[in-house]
Amino acid sequence: MYNKNLLIITNLFPYPENETRGIFISRRLEFMKNYGITFDVYCPIPKEGNSLKVVRKIIGSEGINVHQPFYEFGGIRYKYVFYDKNLFDVFSKKVLKKNEEKKLSKQIATKIYSNNNLDFDIIHAHGMFDPPAGLVAKLLSDKLNIPYVVTCHGSDINLRMPNNKELYNDVLENAAKVIFVSNALLNKAKSYSYSGSNSVVIPNGIEPDLFKPLDREKIKRELGLNKKVVGYVGGLKPIKRADKFHEIFETIASTQEVEFLVVGDGELREKIEKECKQRKINVKFVGRVPNDEVPYYINAMDVLILPSRNEGFGTVVIEAQSCGVPVVGSDNGGIPEAIGDGGIVVKEGDYFEKRFSEAVIELLGNPKDRDILRQRSLSFSWENIVNKELEIYENLIK
Repeated sequence: MYNKNLLIITNLFPYPENETRGIFISRRLEFMKNYGITFDVYCPIPKEGNSLKVVRKIIGSEGINVHQPFYEFGGIRYKYVFYDKNLFDVFSKKVLKKNEEKKLSKQIATKIYSNNNLDFDIIHAHGMFDPPAGLVAKLLSDKLNIPYVVTCHGSDINLRMPNNKELYNDVLENAAKVIFVSNALLNKAKSYSYSGSNSVVIPNGIEPDLFKPLDREKIKRELGLNKKVVGYVGGLKPIKRADKFHEIFETIASTQEVEFLVVGDGELREKIEKECKQRKINVKFVGRVPNDEVPYYINAMDVLILPSRNEGFGTVVIEAQSCGVPVVGSDNGGIPEAIGDGGIVVKEGDYFEKRFSEAVIELLGNPKDRDILRQRSLSFSWENIVNKELEIYENLIK
């Protein structure tokens, strides 16, 4: 049994208003805890000035507004490490293009280091976001003289790394191991001059006992749905191509007796609802739901869609397949790896929304075998994923 102590630093974490944020971090930690592994979890979180809060409210941008020093979720204590962030900081970053990652990361590392109970064997950072958890890990690694591991999840490499290649490469190259959630994400990092010499690909996982086939027709009746259902689960934001949902839905509905089910929330929700209502498209919006309720809604779907413009892996694809639901997704990021032969991948390019809609229509008419989809998903269980990460820890200690 693994008996070392881990220091976890993550940019992705739950908080009272959004317990599903970073759910793939929460779930792996819960499995580790069940294995008797000990760890402390630290989460960098901005303490925003009043002017920044006002601007956020005006533009409808969601911030993280918490004040307590920690939050407990799923039996895990997430310790918040606060750093100051005001309107001028945002202006400096967005307009003046100043990178404050080093300064902020040093501030966060110093606060964590000031804890007198630091006795760890390995540091594992999840995310290279803002400020990069991986950079905080590197700074602490130097102070504590222990190895650090970084897991890159998607937008950190796809969107952040191009603007700060030197810093990112320094953090990644000096890590004992860098985990990428897909081969596509690893290759994207390599395109920014990362060598890949210390890399490994381990996707995020699923809980097969939670995400499993249920009585689809019964759930449809309970939800007031009586036709074939095309669904989506996730954030309603541009990177997910949610701004094009009305076009995709309208094209599908023009040839099919179909209803749409959207699970999730985000900045585009009001706009999407308005556009669908104007076009008389039958869409049921249920908003954000707890993670353990997601399988219920997925099981109402005949096809799940993921037309993202960028995606690290696309765990929702595996969750859908584990429920016996096939997926139509874009060819961006790790989505094709996640879909495999359990759906249809649509290439980017001209008339994407039309071609995507046609793929959904094709899958509605030629459904995949639910049992085959389920079997494919089982290799992505959290048990398998966590064991791969534990093997990395063991090798580093040796």
